Amino acid sequence: MSPTPAPPPEAAFDTDVLIVGTGPTGATLALALAGLGVRCQLVSRWNWLADTPRAHIINQRAMEVFRDLGVEPAVGLHGTPWSQMGDTLFATSLAGAELLRIRTWGTGDDRHGDYLKGSPCPLMDIPQHLIEPVLINHAAQRGAGLRCNTEYLSHVQDAEGVTVELQDRLSERRYTLRARYLIGADGAKSQVMEDAGLKVEGTLARAGTVYIQFQADLSRYVQHRPSILYWIVTPSASFGEIGMGLLRAVRPWHQWIAGWGFDLSKGEPDLSDELVLSRIRTLIGDEQVDVQIERRSVWYVNQAHAPEYRHGRVLCGGDAVHRHPPSSGLGLNTCVQDAFNLAWKLAYVIQGHAGDALLDSYSEERAPVGRQVVQRANQSRLDYAPLKAALRVEGAANPVAAGIARFADPGPEGVAAREAVAEALALKNTEFNAQGIEMNQRCVSGAVIPDPLLEAETWARDPTLHLQASARPGAKLPHVWLVNHRGLRVSTLDVVGQGRFTLLTGLAGGAWAHAVEALARPYLQCRVIGAMSESGLIDPYCDWQRVRGIAEAGALLVRPDGIIAWRHGAALHDPEAAQRLLQAALDQVLALAPDRPHP
Repeated sequence: MSPTPAPPPEAAFDTDVLIVGTGPTGATLALALAGLGVRCQLVSRWNWLADTPRAHIINQRAMEVFRDLGVEPAVGLHGTPWSQMGDTLFATSLAGAELLRIRTWGTGDDRHGDYLKGSPCPLMDIPQHLIEPVLINHAAQRGAGLRCNTEYLSHVQDAEGVTVELQDRLSERRYTLRARYLIGADGAKSQVMEDAGLKVEGTLARAGTVYIQFQADLSRYVQHRPSILYWIVTPSASFGEIGMGLLRAVRPWHQWIAGWGFDLSKGEPDLSDELVLSRIRTLIGDEQVDVQIERRSVWYVNQAHAPEYRHGRVLCGGDAVHRHPPSSGLGLNTCVQDAFNLAWKLAYVIQGHAGDALLDSYSEERAPVGRQVVQRANQSRLDYAPLKAALRVEGAANPVAAGIARFADPGPEGVAAREAVAEALALKNTEFNAQGIEMNQRCVSGAVIPDPLLEAETWARDPTLHLQASARPGAKLPHVWLVNHRGLRVSTLDVVGQGRFTLLTGLAGGAWAHAVEALARPYLQCRVIGAMSESGLIDPYCDWQRVRGIAEAGALLVRPDGIIAWRHGAALHDPEAAQRLLQAALDQVLALAPDRPHP
């Protein structure tokens, strides 16, 4: 194979990457690209960023991304802390009888240790309208451009780049921008995706939900039992798939969202002041509370995903390619991870460190995750059915009221209902304590080299609920605590990433350290665990020994996104052999021709 041609001069392009959409995918991608020195331009048809709470749960993997990108502290300033995300409650109203609680988001005694062991990062609750400005501001500080009131119209791609037609919505002026790559991060009605010929599979608008954003001081009802979700079992909100009303705390304890399902076959729901205020006060259980309605909206439950995220120089991510309800809190997190996976690959291709085929691995790795997330989010809604059934008496004049009365009955029917509720509540762990769904992804693509000596992975516990840390290729590098030369505790995740490949080896792995030095690739570093030196790290708890899965003189090659790309499990002490093996692994992962000169 001939060497990859040098990229066209900078003057041939207005930007390296044009990103349509400033939501979590576009904002994270711009932040990561700008930090890697890639010219990028964000465009949005809107006047500014998200102005509604929308997504809000930030799981540990997304927080790890923010940690790598250097914005974890800034993000944390705007969130409800993990400790206040609390139990999820089920009650007849916020002021009424409490029926059930489930320990959620890893805060319960039986799961909290799993979450602490799995990641250095806590979960947080940060509404989308608060997190987007943090990401965009930091991206702009690092050099990313932003054009609001700018509408994407069309694009034409060729062998070298993409010509994108845009329109200034204020002046109505049409113009074109030339970019090496175009990214469609323009949401669930993605025009970029449609123009690129990428398709989604599944069902759109299979159910409907009303969301009402409002202000009310509800401190007296919730500050003693902090949570972000309060499910209300009441006849007036017993419609739809879930069959319960919802009060979601946006900013404790005065900004809220009320939600309830509606029957699509009956057309658009009634959003009149009279009905909306009445229903909110019913959910609260206080007819006198002062409620100020801020916004009314209707959203539809989608169950669709794209099998391919790339068409030539156009790549899509986020809600454009996976469309699903907010159940399980996976949406924003998956968007952030799409961007993190894609950013370093774009940067390496644009900067000449990788072949264009590396970008194929984006779709190969993220499309299966998108499909899984869509299935899980929709299944989480269906999994309310046993709980709904246990708290209803079908055929009664008022099924919900009868169900609540039966639940409190000391007789045999009450006993049976409470036993059914216990089973139904346990099922909801797959929504509210599903650390495995959030952290167990395994990448299978050309950017990962399997270890032929490893048997197929088996799961010791339910992979939906429990994280299984693994040092096998395709898995995220396990988190354990190490200690640096100053005696400070650092996570294994803190010594990799930052836009670079990292070769991890032990004190006995001097051959690998020599190989990294000999290859002298600007994006490659070596970290020796066990070395008592300024650049070294020690493993005082011996936790790294337990999880690394290789000999001390073996090696793990970790990608910039924290995914293990390759490993050499056996001890190796020959520097020349180590150099040959490492060079071949890098060339394969980066889709480089073996004879290509390296910058």
